Amino acid sequence: MEPARRPGGRSAKVRAAVHEAVLDLLREEDWDDLSLPKVAERSGVHQATLYRRWGTLNSLIDDMVTEKLAHGSPVPDTGTLRGDLEAYALQVADDVAGPLGSLYLRAAMVGTRGPEGGTYLVQRAVSLQEMLERAAGRGEDPPTLLELMEVVIAPLYYHAIFFSRPVGHEHARTLVDRLLSLCPTS
Repeated sequence: MEPARRPGGRSAKVRAAVHEAVLDLLREEDWDDLSLPKVAERSGVHQATLYRRWGTLNSLIDDMVTEKLAHGSPVPDTGTLRGDLEAYALQVADDVAGPLGSLYLRAAMVGTRGPEGGTYLVQRAVSLQEMLERAAGRGEDPPTLLELMEVVIAPLYYHAIFFSRPVGHEHARTLVDRLLSLCPTS
């Protein structure tokens, strides 16, 4: 007979407590002051657990963003390439403008540096590639993933990082129009 399992279990509770502690700390202090020992103290989770599970603060941030985007910001499937691209661009614009925007931006920057970050970037790229393949399967002529990244996603992040103000929905739609103009039959 198999033992009864607790929904979520201890591991899920630890993860949720640690993620919440990071968010609480970021509301109170600067990114540069954030550390695993402070997260351990705030969450009530022993430092050794944090180091064993995540290893570094960057890995913890990457884990948080991976979870938040997987649950709160899935890649859309509207049934058309244009619909998918527009829904995704609007979602990204909203994400970087929202309360977790700085977390997403920081994770994107960390994820491009070395092996300790980037899980969410890889998972998101896989989901976006699947979205483009769905469009091709419907007979549409989608852009490449690189074109999507360069023409739509990178400008949305760049604008939020360097101009300190995210773009609105109209600008996000303009980026999608620009991308689709590169596709021969769009």
